[in-house]
Amino acid sequence: MKQNLQPSALAAELIAAGCEQALALLRRNATPAGILAASNTEAARKRHYATIFGRDAAICALGMVASGEADLVTCARAGLLTLARSQAANGQIPNYVDPAGGEVDFWYTGCIDATLWWLIAVAGFEALAPGAGLGRELAPQIARARHWLACQEHPQWRLLQQNEASDWADIMPRSGFVLYTNALWFWVKRLYGEPDAEPTREAANRLFHPFGAPLPAERRLRLLTDRIRERGEPSPFFLSFVNLSGWGAEGDLFANLLALFTGLAGPEHGEPMVAAVQELGAHRPYPLRAVGTPIAPGDPLWRPYMLRHQQNRPWQYHNGGIWPFIGGFWVLVLQRLGREEFAWQELESLARANRVGDWAFNEWFQGHSGSPMGMTGQSWNASMYLLAHRALHHGLAWTW
Repeated sequence: MKQNLQPSALAAELIAAGCEQALALLRRNATPAGILAASNTEAARKRHYATIFGRDAAICALGMVASGEADLVTCARAGLLTLARSQAANGQIPNYVDPAGGEVDFWYTGCIDATLWWLIAVAGFEALAPGAGLGRELAPQIARARHWLACQEHPQWRLLQQNEASDWADIMPRSGFVLYTNALWFWVKRLYGEPDAEPTREAANRLFHPFGAPLPAERRLRLLTDRIRERGEPSPFFLSFVNLSGWGAEGDLFANLLALFTGLAGPEHGEPMVAAVQELGAHRPYPLRAVGTPIAPGDPLWRPYMLRHQQNRPWQYHNGGIWPFIGGFWVLVLQRLGREEFAWQELESLARANRVGDWAFNEWFQGHSGSPMGMTGQSWNASMYLLAHRALHHGLAWTW
């Protein structure tokens, strides 16, 4: 007898309510210029959340287009066009655009992932809404964005390089070669048919998972990986970053999910990583914690700027907080690994997270207590919930 992998009636009711509430939130946050990162409250305006963020609008575009709702598809397209119109001359996509005030922000150290996510979203839009012609319309901007990223790439290892605090985790000390960024870079290369996607994957596996592969032939890459082997310890997780001074063993769970989702990490890593997440309890009380083991004051990786806004203390924000939008990627990875029953359970848990505060869609939750934190009305929570639901209920083509 075939096992019933669908949720119970009670869970199905909550999951369906989550879809309705997610659609409603996205419609409230929609503007003619695109989707706002969060609901337009006074608190959001003070922190510039009521703007079109590069990475947020791009991630939102995937779920909004997958929803099939015509108004949300139109809004997703508008956001990608708004970002394209504010693209720098060198090709970089901005950190955020404020349509009301006219401000275009590129962050302190480059915000490298906004350009990556924008390229992914344009390709995803084309795949999920075929015939829309967005790729043709944005062809010059796409070419400039790809060129700008190529200029950040190591010419031999085919991996992107970056400063500290220059991606979504913008008060974390990852720098040099960063797993999160290079998982996205590999995805971009696959989506746009770059001929050197495989060298990027091979170098990433040797550098970020040095205990599981032969030492590289290239001298400097070999020296880095050999040093990690001598001083580090094997883990199911890929390292969060590697540079000349050290590496990150905190377990960047978002980056590891993206490595699995994009194929940068092979399927053989899937079950060990899922088991490690469960052992850490990083999916409870809600999915999913940003890191496995937070960086504490006194650790060599601790930076004074991590206390900016008092946010990045251990078990908070990027340093161990629970982010529902990451939970959406967790569900996608479980579905891709064939763990559908578990994925439905986690989608239900994700609905419970978004329901806190009468469907407040809180930005993040304290990693130990599960207390709601950050801005309410987070658009990418709603969008990733819809995308995860679409993957489980209708399937999703992974070729994009």
